[in-house]
Amino acid sequence: MFRSRSKDSQQTTAPVTDEDAVRDPQAPKGRPTPKRREALAQRKVSVKPPANRKEAARRAREARRAQLGKQREALINGDERYLPYRDRGPVRRFARDFVDSRWQLAEWFLPIAVAILIASMFPAYQAFALLAWLLIIVLIVLDETILGFRLRGALRRRFPDENRKGAVFYAILRTLQMRRLRLPKPQVKRGEPPRD
Repeated sequence: MFRSRSKDSQQTTAPVTDEDAVRDPQAPKGRPTPKRREALAQRKVSVKPPANRKEAARRAREARRAQLGKQREALINGDERYLPYRDRGPVRRFARDFVDSRWQLAEWFLPIAVAILIASMFPAYQAFALLAWLLIIVLIVLDETILGFRLRGALRRRFPDENRKGAVFYAILRTLQMRRLRLPKPQVKRGEPPRD
């Protein structure tokens, strides 16, 4: 009542930051306070924005190279965190293991095709080569169809509530690669059941 108006107006017009407006001061902040060492390391990482376009492009290139390096390692080791999006998830892992645990005729298509092409160069074996092409294609289609039905049933039983879209086609494309060239690398041996 007896205070001066100038002091009163100074107290009421204290600056309000966005952080104070959003978060209640009595509420916990939801994370531990970082140690000084961690805070300094974080500051050094985000030092300042790039000075020009060349610097920005160089930083983006380095970040992309680091990400691709992590992805390449994950494809070899099977680390789920850094796998490409198409290979992530338990459904895709099960489909990979389902294919890798059995022998498939389609994985031998490339060597057989080379042998048939060499045989077709000789006139005496051209009829045989044509018949071999027809036979190998029919057998591969039959083998892939059986694989598709079995995998679809196994996925339906194992993952009833998850999205299974594209997993069978993913597995069929995996069978077309030779086992040692497959990425992500096979994690199960032939004859072993797929991992959980």
